[in-house]
Amino acid sequence: MEKQNCWDAKQCERGPGGAKIHEGGICAAAAENRADGIHGGKNGGRCCWVIAGTQCKGPDVQQGSYMQKFCSDCQNCDFYSRVKKEEEPNFKVGMVILKEMKSRG
Repeated sequence: MEKQNCWDAKQCERGPGGAKIHEGGICAAAAENRADGIHGGKNGGRCCWVIAGTQCKGPDVQQGSYMQKFCSDCQNCDFYSRVKKEEEPNFKVGMVILKEMKSRG
């Protein structure tokens, strides 16, 4: 089974090669290469909740930091819940992911 990235699951078309990239650029999760491979995703596609500046609410709304996003939106997101379920018992929590990204440069 191929694991879906957030831009595919949410059908926002702002992932790599997406049809809506011209509307404000590629999503921050799709561009975050330090997160490549986490939970089997492309760039930040399977840990989007830790990526600052994603645009889950549309191209005109850039979301804030991990803590701002997670507490207000991401912990209730169907995609977050799906990744968490698919990755158990090896699901990485946000702070672990951020530390891993920092170590990658």
